[in-house]
Amino acid sequence: MSKSKERDCRRFFEIVPGFLSWGIIFSLVFLSIVFPVACAIIIISFDFYWIIRTVYLTTLLIMAHHQIFRQKGRNWLELCLRLDARRGWPDLRQLVIFPVCNEGPEVLRPSLEALRASRYPKDKFIVVMAFEERNPYAHENAALLEKEFGSCFGSYLSTFHPDGLPGEGRTKGANATWGAREAKKLLDSRKIGYEHAIVSCFDADTCVDPEYFGCLSYHFLVSDKPHQASYQPMPVYNNNIWQAPSFARLIEISSSFCQMIESMRLEKFVTFSSHSMSFKTLVEVDYWPRNMVSDDSVIYWKGFLHYNGDYRVIPLYITVSMDVAYSSNIFKTIIVQYKQKRRWAWGVENFPFVATRLVKNSNIGLFRKTRRLFHLLESHVTWAVWAVILVLIGPLPIFFGGRFFSQTALAYNLPKITGILFQFTLFTSLTWIFLSWTILPPRPRGIGWFKNIILVLEWFFVPGIILVVGSFPALDAQSRLMLARYMEFNPTLKGNKVL
Repeated sequence: MSKSKERDCRRFFEIVPGFLSWGIIFSLVFLSIVFPVACAIIIISFDFYWIIRTVYLTTLLIMAHHQIFRQKGRNWLELCLRLDARRGWPDLRQLVIFPVCNEGPEVLRPSLEALRASRYPKDKFIVVMAFEERNPYAHENAALLEKEFGSCFGSYLSTFHPDGLPGEGRTKGANATWGAREAKKLLDSRKIGYEHAIVSCFDADTCVDPEYFGCLSYHFLVSDKPHQASYQPMPVYNNNIWQAPSFARLIEISSSFCQMIESMRLEKFVTFSSHSMSFKTLVEVDYWPRNMVSDDSVIYWKGFLHYNGDYRVIPLYITVSMDVAYSSNIFKTIIVQYKQKRRWAWGVENFPFVATRLVKNSNIGLFRKTRRLFHLLESHVTWAVWAVILVLIGPLPIFFGGRFFSQTALAYNLPKITGILFQFTLFTSLTWIFLSWTILPPRPRGIGWFKNIILVLEWFFVPGIILVVGSFPALDAQSRLMLARYMEFNPTLKGNKVL
């Protein structure tokens, strides 16, 4: 395929998700005006489908939650030590990269402290703090942290990613790749084989569970194809969850639950945020993308394509904790959360990236190609339209149907079925409320008991929130991709200090 044809093919696939999402929305609006009966039948069918889907997803959430608590407190390091030495435990090294943009020591220090407190041999760690050269405080912050933590691990590197390198964007993937390449020089100098190193790329605010690296090492060592897998922990946003406002807290807890649910659907599971993989594989696939925003998920697809579909994500039912993004008032918090979810929704750029490469790959079967592309496309289109259909389009057939439609059985039953759906959503929220309590850290001193009541009541605002951070950010991202208005990486400001 020539470069011009490949470019045209990619442009076509960039249009598809937004075209489908907006096509579904406009078609239903048109039907509600012209054929309200047909539209009502479709909406009622969708409501029943969503009830079934909600039961299914809640069941998966309970199963994932059970896995986390069943494995909680397990001594993974002891399990590693019991393995046959031929599996490679004595030679295994943990390469940990923290890409840093504008985060200061108040965000980075807890992440390094959690790393230092982990129950894992510290001499097996290679820690890379990957700073951006364009940050005027980068060298000052690096020197401060290096003085405090430099002697705590086997190796500690501070790297500074130059700005404006050819072929790069201002993305986390570009910075992480620079840090990984600097770490590669260290591995080479010490004659450490790439196959003996596991690389973990963590967000700057990621605080690991003390057993995380034992769990990661064990799954890597017992895997039949350890280099053909990524390893995904369960992200929870607990670092500052008691200080965050209800709106932000509820969204981030829901995000954690969504990742838990995805971990139970292995055929659709891809890497997200903080993740780990073989350094050998990372080098072979040419590191993280340097000009794409969604580097955390694209790296999975690069592995999938490199191994002709024989690549998977192994869920680790152990948590890593990050910050809730919020600001000084509710309106600024909504903006912060909206931008963060829009950046996550920009993962839709994976669809043209994967589709154009699958077209050229003759080593992956047609059925497998079609299935993976459908899963990828369906997840983004559903993300963009489901809340709009349930909340905004649902009442339209009654509004536009006129006197004749208002006298039909459909007009009588449509609001009742929609109401049942929302009641059912609130009922399932009770399950989510209970599960959310079990993953919360202890209430800090100075936080009143009344906060416990707020943590329960806030779940009743779910129907109103799903539009703001549900469909709208996804529609925004897909529209930008469809119109070739490509997004840049806008890091979320983090920390316990409000913006």
